[in-house]
Amino acid sequence: MAVLITYVKESFEELKNNVSWTPWPEAQRLTVIVAVFSIIFSLAIWGVDTVFSRAVKAYFDFLN
Repeated sequence: MAVLITYVKESFEELKNNVSWTPWPEAQRLTVIVAVFSIIFSLAIWGVDTVFSRAVKAYFDFLN
């Protein structure tokens, strides 16, 4: 158990002292960019899925 506590303490110390963090304004800007592109990409996938779904449905309706 002591090894685990030491590991956690050393991990937090490493994060505080040795990691270079992105400045807060840049992190916010990049988060907004990722969110916007995620929404755009999900809408594009939804659109393609809708088109293919209708095409497959039309194909099977045509067969019957």
